[in-house]
Amino acid sequence: MKSRTVTRAELAEAVHDAVSLTRQDSARLVERTLELIAAAMEKGQAVKLSGFGVFQVRTKRERVGRNPKTGDAATIASRRVIGFRASQVLKARVAGRS
Repeated sequence: MKSRTVTRAELAEAVHDAVSLTRQDSARLVERTLELIAAAMEKGQAVKLSGFGVFQVRTKRERVGRNPKTGDAATIASRRVIGFRASQVLKARVAGRS
């Protein structure tokens, strides 16, 4: 099965088709929405989109890892990572139970 990626331009086009906005306004709306989500996550806030899921930032603690080639131990610094937890509605749609 060949996977396909949905682009920002395709999202903007879909907004244009669904709502009476110009293509330029639709593109700005998509960009602004993504910017607001990113800004909230930079601050460490979770972003909940009802019926879709939750994007959240969590901190992974420092840990010891291994170089797969040499087997030498190396310290992996603590870092912030993004996680996504899908809602039950989205999970059901993906599974074909909607």
